[in-house]
Amino acid sequence: MASPADMGGAPQRERIFNAPWPPLLIAALLPALFFLQIRHPDEAGLIYRYGFLPSDLAAGRVDGLITHMFLHGSWAHVGMNAVGALAFGAPVARWLGRPRVGALGFFAFYLLCGAIAAGGYGLLHPDSSAPLIGASGGVFALIGGATRLMGSRGRLAPPWARPVLMASAAWIGVNLFIGLTGFAPGAEGASVAWEAHIIGFVAGLLLIGPWTAMFGAPPSRIDSPAGLGDAP
Repeated sequence: MASPADMGGAPQRERIFNAPWPPLLIAALLPALFFLQIRHPDEAGLIYRYGFLPSDLAAGRVDGLITHMFLHGSWAHVGMNAVGALAFGAPVARWLGRPRVGALGFFAFYLLCGAIAAGGYGLLHPDSSAPLIGASGGVFALIGGATRLMGSRGRLAPPWARPVLMASAAWIGVNLFIGLTGFAPGAEGASVAWEAHIIGFVAGLLLIGPWTAMFGAPPSRIDSPAGLGDAP
């Protein structure tokens, strides 16, 4: 088949970024909000007001279950979450692609799983008054959802499929290593809520199933269609 250049026409240029707009929005929003956060005259007060305090959950308060996802501890922290949201959010956003409601389903999935991750962490640390901040719980939920999609050839792999179990063991193992050693690139000495990562991952791994029934558009596809800039 002749290319456009061979036929005398201008060659088509492929787009560099072909991810769906919902994960792109999250990836752009997180560093933008962190830029405003570090310039706030009372950043510490901001963190305690909108971060999630596990002791609040023990007292019956749920403040910060969502808002903690929009605060971060450093540029490295927010950068890794932004990259993770874009990389693993893209296949999930394409999978939850039902017209008009697919984006709503994606954001609901991300926020709900992030809240579950924080809530689970609060149940494990009911006496802690240290604020939990960061989008990692929601990002790991996207990783969990994407784990059941990668290599699935357009189908949602069951949680017990061998590739899913192997990938899940790897992600959980990495976080257990962080919990045992305290070593985490980009943490800059701050403690890492690795339990929230695992809880978010498991929530995403399990909830992507019912979310597919509500917001998927069968036959969904998680590759980059030609209309988004891929070669035909």
